[in-house]
Amino acid sequence: MGLRTLEPGHPDYKGRYKGGPLERDGAYHQGTVWPWLMGPFVTAYLRVHGRTPKSIEHCRQLLRPLQQELGTGCLGTLGEVYDGDAPHHAGGTPAQAWSVAEMLRALDELA
Repeated sequence: MGLRTLEPGHPDYKGRYKGGPLERDGAYHQGTVWPWLMGPFVTAYLRVHGRTPKSIEHCRQLLRPLQQELGTGCLGTLGEVYDGDAPHHAGGTPAQAWSVAEMLRALDELA
């Protein structure tokens, strides 16, 4: 669903964005997944690996879960954040413009 803010093996990793404000704030940058980061990631990946058919297809596959998410929850949008652990439930704002915008920008870059 995006990039985690902390890797799962880190001792401070929090795999779920849940609970009260204090618990959620504690998880916000300790493993929570941010979908908007997929846009800059795709751009960087293509710059490093080139615009080959293989690299473009790899990036499209990375974006597929986000595209599928558009049909769930708040239809036509993506959440602000997702759990770092599967099944990656949405959290935070249910309809976040920058999440959708970066996914669409990345898809346009792959076209």
